[in-house]
Amino acid sequence: MAHGDITHIDIPVSDMDRAKDFYGTLFGWQIAEVPGFEGYPMWQAPNKISGGGLAPRSDGFTQPRSYVEVDSIDDTLAKATERGATVVMEKQPISETSWWAVLQDPDGNTVGLYEGTTAT
Repeated sequence: MAHGDITHIDIPVSDMDRAKDFYGTLFGWQIAEVPGFEGYPMWQAPNKISGGGLAPRSDGFTQPRSYVEVDSIDDTLAKATERGATVVMEKQPISETSWWAVLQDPDGNTVGLYEGTTAT
């Protein structure tokens, strides 16, 4: 994927089993846990391109969040804050070769950022 592509969508859920049944049945999504990410099942749409995760709902995570692939999270956060955004979560590792962060745009929307690759 290229800089600016939507790469992942997380959906907050309060009942993981209910959510897996709901989305799997409704949309035909394949939903499975990936080794190393237990408790965070990943979903994949029938097109084998769209996907994301089912994540536990929390006070700061109550609405679906899209993640945008970027060349550099550090550069993107710097540019975003210059344009009025707030950093909600600083850059964190996912694996040895991938990272994520979350910003809030000037309208209060949260957007996730993804850098790297999950293939090692």
